[in-house]
Amino acid sequence: SSTMSLSEAEVQSARGAWEKIYVDAEDNGTAVLVRMFTEHPDTKTYFTHFKGMDSAEEMKQSDQVRGHGKKVFSAINDMVQHLDNSEAFLGIVTPLGKKHATQLKIDPKNFRIICDIILQLMEEKFGGDCKASFEKVTNEICTHLNNIYKEEGW
Repeated sequence: SSTMSLSEAEVQSARGAWEKIYVDAEDNGTAVLVRMFTEHPDTKTYFTHFKGMDSAEEMKQSDQVRGHGKKVFSAINDMVQHLDNSEAFLGIVTPLGKKHATQLKIDPKNFRIICDIILQLMEEKFGGDCKASFEKVTNEICTHLNNIYKEEGW
């Protein structure tokens, strides 16, 4: 697995950490997005239907925010299941990156923001070890997404 820099032990502990937060994928995915929109309001501009929402409470109740939160967590979950198979991992990351780069034109810095918020939430809910186990995975994901963006001419 040439592209992946995680050992088998790191993969296992990352999966264990991820499972804890993925159990409540919709709620936790929503919490991550709400925090992103609240702390980085410019990220809302990409989501036309979230633009008018200012209160965190309103966002939390929104079906669209909840739906996208769940979608983000499902995508990461697919990646986490394929951390030990770089071909399968890239098969998930590549189309996702291309779509965000070319169709949605999302600034790639937002992937780092969202990953950092996931790590924060892991630390708050499950402690520093949980966060530490997952940190390498978020770096891996962000690195690959950034590479795809470069290939798409960003």
